[in-house]
Amino acid sequence: MLRKQDAPLPSAQQGAASGKAGSSFGLPAATALVVGSIIGTGVFALPSALAPYGPIAIVAFVIVTVGAIALALTFGSLTKRVPGSGGPYVYAREAFGEFAGFMNAWSYWITAWAGNAAIVVAWVGYVEVFVNKGHDKWWSIVIALIGLWIPALINLTGIKNIGAAQIFTTVLKFVPLIFMATIGLAFIHARNFGAFNASGQSATGAISAAAAIALFSYIGLETASVAAGRVRNPERNVPRATIYGTLACAVVYILGTLAVFGTVSHKVLLSSAAPFSNAANSIFGGTWSGNVVAVAAIISGIGALVGWTLICAEMPYAAAKDGLFPKAFGRTRRDVPVFGIVAATLLASIITVISYTHFTNVFTEIVLLSVLTVVIPYLFSAAAQLYWLLARGDRLHKGRFVRDVIVSGVAMAFSYWSIQGSGYQTVYYGLFVLLLGVPVYIYLKHGRGEYGETISTTQPGA
Repeated sequence: MLRKQDAPLPSAQQGAASGKAGSSFGLPAATALVVGSIIGTGVFALPSALAPYGPIAIVAFVIVTVGAIALALTFGSLTKRVPGSGGPYVYAREAFGEFAGFMNAWSYWITAWAGNAAIVVAWVGYVEVFVNKGHDKWWSIVIALIGLWIPALINLTGIKNIGAAQIFTTVLKFVPLIFMATIGLAFIHARNFGAFNASGQSATGAISAAAAIALFSYIGLETASVAAGRVRNPERNVPRATIYGTLACAVVYILGTLAVFGTVSHKVLLSSAAPFSNAANSIFGGTWSGNVVAVAAIISGIGALVGWTLICAEMPYAAAKDGLFPKAFGRTRRDVPVFGIVAATLLASIITVISYTHFTNVFTEIVLLSVLTVVIPYLFSAAAQLYWLLARGDRLHKGRFVRDVIVSGVAMAFSYWSIQGSGYQTVYYGLFVLLLGVPVYIYLKHGRGEYGETISTTQPGA
């Protein structure tokens, strides 16, 4: 077994280092990937999901934003040390070994395709502004499946088309969100907010519960690091894309949600499937403005699903190259991991059908599961950064060292806090699907005739 400092870069990292211009993203496309993955249709449905808690949910949103920025800074620092594809998988593997790396890859993979199901459920709500206005369950399922497979087909055509789709849809989706986060604030009426804490819980309980839902809005801030092998000059561009994208989303998220809370009555918001459309109609009257917002949300959802479908395949691809995911995930065509894309879309399709036929509150229940499974890789990534700083950090620059320790500590504490806000039932189901990875790990190790720690790990940067 190679010692960590002597290990060569594995193939996934070597591919990243070369960064061929024809098959990789620059800073604009990488930033668009982050923004496009963070802002899907989730934010367009979020005000309704937060409405049961009342305006106290805005407090939760602010707290979540602080944690999200700490995570963005942490991922930016980690990418400078390990610039290849894989994100949380390679960070956990480097710091804590291959089993930790595998469990992070497994957990994040679940997040990615389950998150796609949540995105498409919210997307259907805006499509049904125009069709299936009676919300017939089976037609909703058909629309959702179309919404999942169009992005998969775009991904299968190649990396260039993915980058172009991200930039195009990101520009379009920002227009209604920026409008609501600026001009929409002028139309707020205090009577629309309702009770500050409408949940019936204590303030602490309401903030924790609302935060678990709000965190879903920021899932995707790590996508540039997950796809770092596709980014040109990743040590420079990935940290910038991660931080720029997260900050831009934070501004429009908080102000936009505040505007929706203040322009749509609390009672209407509780049952709304398209809250931003309701807000636009409330501001301008009629339905035309709400329809414009719905179109933007539909485009936004497709853009987010294009990016997330790539991410669904990218982390398993990096793990498969190290023998820590089934080999099929490591095969590519046109530089695209075809099996990973198709498998993730099939799983998202299955959970979408199950959700529509069995869940009462489809969007919220899928969101909570996605949040729980993504928080685990977030926690391990923050722990990897903190571990590295304490073991090998540059203590000669004391101010920078203390700052980095505080940031990674905040990111780690925030991840723990997010887990407890998910609710006992969600934690139970999340733990169950997470532990399903253990037999898969045993199968992979047995197939390689290995026992214990055997793979090489990457050389951490200075």
